[in-house]
Amino acid sequence: MARRCELTGKGVLTGNNVSHANNRSRRRFLPNLCNVTLISDTLGRSFSLRISAHALRSVEHRGGLDAFLGKAKTEALSLKAAQLKREIKRKQQAASA
Repeated sequence: MARRCELTGKGVLTGNNVSHANNRSRRRFLPNLCNVTLISDTLGRSFSLRISAHALRSVEHRGGLDAFLGKAKTEALSLKAAQLKREIKRKQQAASA
């Protein structure tokens, strides 16, 4: 399982641990990933996703999963999230037509 947010694409970064003596050793900065269940209002179902804490705050700020996916770029999304976005968009278009 990759250490990557399914909604924002945020992943592992690398850098250095720097000691007081200025010795440098490589380290990894891991994203704060959470296993959450989000509910889609349009589809009326819940989905289990592995997203970063920052993405969870963004979802809440934008007004839910449907609104977040509507504004999100498809390139940043995982395959599961991109498929979910297409499904939501189809359902919304069918409801408006």
